[in-house]
This record gives sequence, C-alpha cells and structure tokens, in this order.
Amino acid sequence: MNQNRRTFLRGVGAAIALPTLASLKTGSVLASAMPVGAEKALAQTATGAPLRTAFLYFPNGAIPSAWWPESTGKEYQFSETLESLKPVRDSIQIMGGLDNVSANPGPDGGGDHARGGGTFLTNVRLNKSSTDLRAGVSIDQVIAEKIGHLTRLPSLELSCESDRRSGSCDSGYSCAYQYNISWKTPTTPMASESNPRLVFERLFGAGTPGQRLANLKLRRSQQRSVLDFVMDDAKKMQQRMQRTDRMKLDEYFTSVREIESRIERAERHGDVETEAQTPEGVPVSYAEHMQMMFELLTLAFQTDSTRVATLCLAHDGSNRSFSEIGVVEGHHELSHHQNKQDAIDKVKTIDRWYVQQLGKFLQRMEEVKDEDGHSLLHNSQIMFGSGNADGNRHTHVNLPIIMAGQGGGDMSTGRYVDYKETPLANMHMTLAHRMGVTDLKRFGDSTGTVGDV
Repeated sequence: MNQNRRTFLRGVGAAIALPTLASLKTGSVLASAMPVGAEKALAQTATGAPLRTAFLYFPNGAIPSAWWPESTGKEYQFSETLESLKPVRDSIQIMGGLDNVSANPGPDGGGDHARGGGTFLTNVRLNKSSTDLRAGVSIDQVIAEKIGHLTRLPSLELSCESDRRSGSCDSGYSCAYQYNISWKTPTTPMASESNPRLVFERLFGAGTPGQRLANLKLRRSQQRSVLDFVMDDAKKMQQRMQRTDRMKLDEYFTSVREIESRIERAERHGDVETEAQTPEGVPVSYAEHMQMMFELLTLAFQTDSTRVATLCLAHDGSNRSFSEIGVVEGHHELSHHQNKQDAIDKVKTIDRWYVQQLGKFLQRMEEVKDEDGHSLLHNSQIMFGSGNADGNRHTHVNLPIIMAGQGGGDMSTGRYVDYKETPLANMHMTLAHRMGVTDLKRFGDSTGTVGDV
C-alpha cells in the first residue's frame, strides 16, 4: 500500500502544509490519513507522485508572426516572442492549430473579449446578456469534481486583478464572462482571489475566512511570522528526518518566509503610497504581483494543497499600460494596431513580457523537487494561452497555446506541433483524462481526445 506522506504542522491558529517527504511514513504521529484504494490512482504519476494541472490565461491574443516558429518538430527555432523560454525548452510544447469556435461571433456580433475569456475553459457558446448568465462548466471544475476530495482545496482560482460578476462589459455581455475563466456551473463563476495575503491565508491559515482574518490580525499585532508559531515543532521533526528531507524542508520554509515577507513589504508600501486605491497585500508592481501569485501556485502544488488551479493574469480586453517596459499606451488599444508598425512593435514587447513571466515561473517549478525526485514541473501539465489569437482581427482559431511540464513523464516535450483545426476542447478533455476523469466522453465542442501530446 502506498504510504501517506502528507502532514500538517499546527499551532496557535496556523496550519502549515508541508512538501511531500520520504521520512514521513504512515503511523508517524505527524502523518495524517488519506483516502486509500483505487481512488489513490487519480491524479497521480506512474511513480505515485501527485499530478498537477494548471491553466494560465493572458489577454488580447498575440502578434502571430512573432509568436509561431517557422518550422514544426523538435528542431524548431524559437520565435521572437518565445525566445525567453529557451532555458525550459525540454519541458514545453508549442501547440498550434487549436481552435475555439465557440468564441466566434456568429449571430451575436461584438463581444469577442467576453467570448474569448468566458469560453477558454468551457468551449460552450455564451448567452449574450448582462444578467442572464449561461455558459458552461469549465474543465478545471470538471477535474476538481472528480479528484478534489483528495486534497485540502478541491481547486484554486487565482487572478492578478479583482474579478467582476455583474454589470455589462463587452458589447452587452456580462462582466462575469470577461473576468472569470473558471465556472462551477453554467450560471456560477468561481470567485478568483487576487490578493496574495488572502491566498496565503487560505493555503496556510486555519478555520473559516473569519477565523483566518482573526489570525491575520493576531500576527500583525504581534509582528510575528506565521512560521514562528510552528518552528519549534518543525525543528523537532527535522531531527528525525533523512538528510535530503531536511534540506527540502529548509528550502520550503525559506520559500514560505520569503513570500510572506514580500506580501508584508507590499502591504507596507500600499499603506503608505496607495492606501485608497490598492487592496491590502497587492503590490503596486504588476510583475511583482504576478510572480507572487506564481509563487503561491507553486507552494500550493508543492504542499499538495490542490492539484488543479487557474490563474488569470488579466481579463481579455485589458487595457493595462506597461510603462515599466516602455509601453505607455493601453494593451487593448494597441492590439487593434490596424497594421501600424509602431503599435505592432509595442504589442510584441507586451507579448514577450508575458512570456518572460511564464518562463520565470516554469524555471521555479523546475527547481522544486517532488517526492519522487523529479521536479514539480515534470509532474505537472500547465497550459498557458489566450482566448484570442490575432487581437487585431479578434480571431479564435490557431490560438497561442504553450503546454509546459511532462505530465509525470507521459507528455512529449521539446517540440512545436501543429494540430491543424483541432478543437481546443479536445486538448482539455485529454488533460482531464490524464487527471483520472476517464469517464468524460464529451466536453464542449470536442470531437475526441488528442493522442499525441
């Protein structure tokens, strides 16, 4: 029988989920129970390590000519936009030819940004209304429904901006469509969290949201790190650990301390500089905010707090400017470049910046070792993409998609493959099957699974 290697340190209102450690065996006073039997094969790699799935969304498509390599296969040369992914070449696939026709206008006319984001993980046409929501269940929630009971959190929904679930946003579509990529039911989007402090509390706090808030106030009043509550127990546990596990635990504690310190620095800066405009815990810097959310996602996977997650980097149609990289105009405004070279070059700069942030995250996932000796990235399947292809023309075919991770060793990597007019839903269904949702026979507008991934 597989040994349970999940444990929690508890103390003074805090719970710290630990990384998987070989030293922690069933029967240890520090080990906790986990479902046994056939269910344990769900969302696992061949070595028994957890298999994780994440969906990362970036807005407004990309400049196609700068995104796609010139040739397919393993000998491809990186394109201008994707060049920063060279360090993780062996862990990614560039996927062409994936279409989401459910986002096409049809008789509904305008609203491509709402449709692009709202259907990216559902592949079901939206009801065009600001009040009568009708979408579809997103693939992350299909997976969570099947395997969510195996972890503390069935799924994790993150964002780098506050979500909206009411009002009219894009040509008569509800803001809920445009701001939410994860849907529990056809009428209920999953609330995403953009405040790193609250995400941290959810992952490492204890009790209800109200209790977590009380814990937060307690820590602030005492000016103590959350780890100080449990460090004595950790030190005692370390004495009984194998050397490799002691090193892993030290690295893990350092990561948790660092991210809490970054959150606290962001809060202090916000209190001083942007108290009225910035929610507590959200950095002023977009890059810092994004990397903080990536780090929290890494910790969630590292501690097996969840095995499925979404992260919306910005809603489709976002008009954020990027003055820190020399682009003062809004992203959405520039994406309608009308073939003006200056605007195209600025969109390329933004596209490269988003891919660079992805690259940093993937390298971090590669650094963190899992219980089977492989990296977190090796034991993951991570889709990075947008619901629009060419932002200037609002197309939804040949979407810019990158798949990262080896899926525990089952995925082909280090290549650019063109799937040629394949429904994006086919890829979603394939990922779900690998997570153990083998009874899923149809999803959205799927026509089957993708055999070569």
